[in-house]
Amino acid sequence: MQGASPELLNPFLSPGFTQAVSRARPDTRVAVLEDGGQVAGFFPFQQARMRIALPLAAGVSDGQAVVHRPGFQWGPLELLTACNLDVWEFDHLLSSQIPPVQRATRQRAAADCARVTCRDSPIIDVSGGFEAYAEHQRQSTRRSFRTTLYKERKLAREIGPVRITFDAADANGLRLLLQWKSAQYRRTGRRDRFATGWIERLVWDLFGHAQHGCDGTLTVLRAGDRIVAAHFGLRSATSLSCWFPAYDPALARYSPGLILYVRMAEAAAEAGLGHLDLGKGDEIYKQWLKTHDLTVGEGALYRPSMAAIMHGARRMPVRYASGFVLRHQRLRRVARRTLARVGRIRSAA
Repeated sequence: MQGASPELLNPFLSPGFTQAVSRARPDTRVAVLEDGGQVAGFFPFQQARMRIALPLAAGVSDGQAVVHRPGFQWGPLELLTACNLDVWEFDHLLSSQIPPVQRATRQRAAADCARVTCRDSPIIDVSGGFEAYAEHQRQSTRRSFRTTLYKERKLAREIGPVRITFDAADANGLRLLLQWKSAQYRRTGRRDRFATGWIERLVWDLFGHAQHGCDGTLTVLRAGDRIVAAHFGLRSATSLSCWFPAYDPALARYSPGLILYVRMAEAAAEAGLGHLDLGKGDEIYKQWLKTHDLTVGEGALYRPSMAAIMHGARRMPVRYASGFVLRHQRLRRVARRTLARVGRIRSAA
């Protein structure tokens, strides 16, 4: 089914990812959709209380959808009723499954069974090869690409020759990456995802086992013998989903994270991948690196019920406030500064 629909070739929708999550979380579920006695699709989700379905691996999944054969039609109310659910919440719903009114208006859905907002998800397109991507970046108004290459040369002169290992079997490198990432979460005032045990178990599982349609891929950037940046992502036959990047903060002046992404794009192109999915968000580095944006949906499908009403009352004000901040650049900057201040206080404590 994934092979027949290119948009579904997302590692977060693969059997391998679902099976790995099920080993880390016992509340993993997969609904099997049938048509005329034949399997027509699959709906993976995380079972929460009050008949609410969350995304599989909620909080770290960058792709959600019903995986089905081409041409199969399904309805939100029918799906929820059959699964004994009142709400399906998502934050990276594939664009083809966003209610049609959403794609036309890019506003909150007017449909009775949906509340969805469209978000941009930046993409690095390397389908034409790395040189085509590099030329695209040189021709853009952003100077970050040339600056990154200059800093790469400076890093090589002052620290040591720069080299990248794509799909590295380096457990120590992954361990260092997780330490850096945890420290970054704390430093920037965000929740440390790796303080949640199942997320770290999931990463190590995906790193250590062959999966179906989802290869855990560690990329390590070195200057001389020193690891300066690393990234752990999920790879399908056509793309690399960028998941957990981190770098040595002592070398921040060289922008090792940007160097890592540029060389990772080059390695991905050499491996025959078509694009790197940077994930939803408007972080500055994503705007510098991207070639274009895809659209994903954030919100919920629901059927009329008390659980759905309570869910909406709890979640919609938070989403509205978050969306309001994201739509205003000045408020985004204030929010980031506030988070950084919180992070400094927390680190000092």
